[in-house]
Amino acid sequence: MTADPTLAADVDACCRLSGTFTLRSGQVSSEYFDKYLFESDPALLARVAAQMLPLLPEDTELLGGLELGGVPIATMVSSLSGHPTLFVRKQAKTYGTCKLAEGPDVAGRRVTLVEDVITTGGAVRDATRALREAGAVVEVVVCAIDRSPEGENPLADVGLEVRPVLTKADLDRARGER
Repeated sequence: MTADPTLAADVDACCRLSGTFTLRSGQVSSEYFDKYLFESDPALLARVAAQMLPLLPEDTELLGGLELGGVPIATMVSSLSGHPTLFVRKQAKTYGTCKLAEGPDVAGRRVTLVEDVITTGGAVRDATRALREAGAVVEVVVCAIDRSPEGENPLADVGLEVRPVLTKADLDRARGER
Protein backbone atom coordinates (compact mmCIF):
# COMPACT_ATOMS: atom_id res chain seq x y z
CA MET A 1 0.00 0.00 0.00
CA THR A 2 1.13 3.51 -0.75
CA ALA A 3 2.76 5.68 1.92
CA ASP A 4 0.22 8.40 1.05
CA PRO A 5 -2.76 7.24 3.15
CA THR A 6 -5.45 9.12 1.24
CA LEU A 7 -4.09 8.66 -2.28
CA ALA A 8 -6.25 5.63 -3.15
CA ALA A 9 -9.43 7.37 -2.00
CA ASP A 10 -8.56 10.58 -3.84
CA VAL A 11 -7.65 8.80 -7.10
CA ASP A 12 -10.77 6.63 -6.86
CA ALA A 13 -13.04 9.61 -6.22
CA CYS A 14 -11.49 11.49 -9.12
CA CYS A 15 -11.22 8.72 -11.69
CA ARG A 16 -13.69 5.85 -11.25
CA LEU A 17 -16.53 6.01 -13.75
CA SER A 18 -19.52 3.66 -13.97
CA GLY A 19 -21.17 2.52 -17.18
CA THR A 20 -20.23 0.18 -20.03
CA PHE A 21 -16.69 0.55 -21.29
CA THR A 22 -14.65 -1.40 -23.82
CA LEU A 23 -11.03 -1.59 -22.69
CA ARG A 24 -7.97 -1.62 -24.98
CA SER A 25 -7.84 -5.40 -24.52
CA GLY A 26 -11.36 -5.71 -25.91
CA GLN A 27 -12.75 -6.66 -22.51
CA VAL A 28 -15.98 -4.96 -21.50
CA SER A 29 -16.09 -3.47 -18.02
CA SER A 30 -18.82 -1.85 -15.94
CA GLU A 31 -16.27 0.59 -14.53
CA TYR A 32 -13.42 2.58 -15.92
CA PHE A 33 -10.55 4.43 -14.30
CA ASP A 34 -10.18 7.60 -16.36
CA LYS A 35 -6.54 8.23 -15.62
CA TYR A 36 -6.58 11.50 -17.53
CA LEU A 37 -8.63 12.95 -14.69
CA PHE A 38 -5.79 12.50 -12.20
CA GLU A 39 -3.07 13.16 -14.78
CA SER A 40 -4.58 16.55 -15.59
CA ASP A 41 -4.72 17.52 -11.90
CA PRO A 42 -1.21 18.80 -11.03
CA ALA A 43 -1.48 18.10 -7.30
CA LEU A 44 -2.83 14.57 -7.72
CA LEU A 45 -0.33 13.79 -10.51
CA ALA A 46 2.52 14.94 -8.26
CA ARG A 47 1.29 12.69 -5.45
CA VAL A 48 1.12 9.64 -7.74
CA ALA A 49 4.57 10.42 -9.18
CA ALA A 50 6.06 10.82 -5.68
CA GLN A 51 4.79 7.34 -4.77
CA MET A 52 6.51 5.91 -7.86
CA LEU A 53 9.96 7.07 -6.77
CA PRO A 54 10.59 4.26 -4.25
CA LEU A 55 9.32 1.73 -6.81
CA LEU A 56 12.04 2.59 -9.35
CA PRO A 57 14.85 0.05 -9.56
CA GLU A 58 18.12 1.52 -8.29
CA ASP A 59 19.84 0.80 -11.60
CA THR A 60 17.29 2.73 -13.70
CA GLU A 61 19.02 4.82 -16.36
CA LEU A 62 16.02 6.01 -18.35
CA LEU A 63 12.28 6.29 -17.78
CA GLY A 64 10.09 5.20 -20.67
CA GLY A 65 6.71 6.94 -20.64
CA LEU A 66 4.23 5.10 -22.84
CA GLU A 67 2.02 7.08 -25.21
CA LEU A 68 -0.24 8.72 -24.16
CA GLY A 69 -1.06 8.27 -20.49
CA GLY A 70 2.43 7.28 -19.34
CA VAL A 71 4.02 10.42 -20.76
CA PRO A 72 2.81 12.98 -18.19
CA ILE A 73 3.54 10.59 -15.32
CA ALA A 74 7.04 9.80 -16.62
CA THR A 75 7.71 13.51 -17.10
CA MET A 76 6.74 14.23 -13.49
CA VAL A 77 8.75 11.25 -12.16
CA SER A 78 11.71 12.44 -14.25
CA SER A 79 11.42 15.89 -12.72
CA LEU A 80 11.39 14.42 -9.20
CA SER A 81 14.07 11.75 -9.75
CA GLY A 82 16.45 13.38 -12.21
CA HIS A 83 16.27 10.40 -14.59
CA PRO A 84 16.04 11.29 -18.29
CA THR A 85 12.80 10.35 -20.02
CA LEU A 86 11.91 8.62 -23.25
CA PHE A 87 8.57 9.09 -24.89
CA VAL A 88 7.55 5.69 -26.28
CA ARG A 89 5.13 5.71 -29.17
CA LYS A 90 2.64 2.96 -29.96
CA GLN A 91 4.23 2.77 -33.39
CA ALA A 92 7.39 4.26 -34.82
CA LYS A 93 6.91 7.43 -36.82
CA THR A 94 6.88 6.97 -40.58
CA TYR A 95 8.53 10.35 -41.18
CA GLY A 96 11.43 12.40 -39.85
CA THR A 97 13.56 10.30 -37.51
CA CYS A 98 11.16 7.31 -37.73
CA LYS A 99 11.73 6.62 -34.03
CA LEU A 100 9.61 4.53 -31.70
CA ALA A 101 11.17 6.13 -28.62
CA GLU A 102 11.90 9.85 -28.60
CA GLY A 103 14.77 10.93 -26.39
CA PRO A 104 18.17 9.45 -25.53
CA ASP A 105 19.48 6.31 -27.23
CA VAL A 106 18.30 3.16 -25.44
CA ALA A 107 20.90 0.64 -26.64
CA GLY A 108 22.51 -1.06 -23.65
CA ARG A 109 20.63 1.10 -21.12
CA ARG A 110 18.27 0.04 -18.35
CA VAL A 111 14.83 1.46 -19.06
CA THR A 112 12.07 1.42 -16.46
CA LEU A 113 8.72 1.77 -18.17
CA VAL A 114 6.10 4.13 -16.73
CA GLU A 115 2.44 3.49 -17.45
CA ASP A 116 -0.84 4.84 -16.16
CA VAL A 117 -3.18 1.81 -15.98
CA ILE A 118 -2.39 -1.85 -16.65
CA THR A 119 -5.13 -4.45 -17.13
CA THR A 120 -3.77 -7.04 -19.55
CA GLY A 121 -0.55 -5.18 -20.32
CA GLY A 122 -0.91 -5.11 -24.09
CA ALA A 123 0.66 -1.70 -24.70
CA VAL A 124 3.44 -2.38 -22.19
CA ARG A 125 4.15 -5.77 -23.78
CA ASP A 126 4.43 -4.17 -27.23
CA ALA A 127 6.71 -1.39 -25.97
CA THR A 128 8.89 -3.86 -24.06
CA ARG A 129 9.46 -6.00 -27.14
CA ALA A 130 10.23 -2.99 -29.34
CA LEU A 131 12.64 -1.43 -26.83
CA ARG A 132 14.42 -4.73 -26.32
CA GLU A 133 14.80 -5.06 -30.10
CA ALA A 134 16.47 -1.63 -29.98
CA GLY A 135 18.93 -2.94 -27.39
CA ALA A 136 17.35 -1.66 -24.17
CA VAL A 137 17.30 -3.68 -20.96
CA VAL A 138 13.67 -3.62 -19.82
CA GLU A 139 12.74 -5.57 -16.68
CA VAL A 140 10.31 -3.40 -14.68
CA VAL A 141 7.21 -1.34 -15.35
CA VAL A 142 5.95 1.09 -12.73
CA CYS A 143 2.28 1.97 -13.06
CA ALA A 144 -0.20 4.22 -11.31
CA ILE A 145 -3.01 1.61 -11.25
CA ASP A 146 -2.78 -2.15 -11.75
CA ARG A 147 -6.26 -3.41 -12.69
CA SER A 148 -5.12 -6.98 -13.37
CA PRO A 149 -6.53 -9.77 -11.17
CA GLU A 150 -4.93 -9.76 -7.72
CA GLY A 151 -1.88 -11.98 -7.51
CA GLU A 152 -1.46 -12.26 -11.28
CA ASN A 153 1.27 -10.66 -13.37
CA PRO A 154 -0.14 -10.00 -16.85
CA LEU A 155 3.39 -9.35 -18.13
CA ALA A 156 5.11 -12.48 -16.82
CA ASP A 157 5.20 -13.83 -20.39
CA VAL A 158 7.72 -11.12 -21.34
CA GLY A 159 9.64 -11.32 -18.05
CA LEU A 160 8.49 -7.94 -16.83
CA GLU A 161 7.92 -7.13 -13.16
CA VAL A 162 4.91 -4.89 -12.46
CA ARG A 163 5.30 -2.41 -9.59
CA PRO A 164 2.05 -0.53 -9.02
CA VAL A 165 1.40 2.51 -6.88
CA LEU A 166 -2.21 1.34 -6.48
CA THR A 167 -4.08 -1.83 -7.32
CA LYS A 168 -7.74 -2.24 -8.11
CA ALA A 169 -8.10 -3.85 -4.65
CA ASP A 170 -6.62 -0.68 -3.06
CA LEU A 171 -9.14 1.47 -4.93
CA ASP A 172 -12.01 -0.87 -4.04
CA ARG A 173 -11.03 -0.75 -0.35
CA ALA A 174 -10.82 3.04 -0.45
CA ARG A 175 -14.26 3.20 -2.08
CA GLY A 176 -15.69 0.97 0.65
CA GLU A 177 -14.19 3.17 3.36
CA ARG A 178 -15.91 6.30 2.03
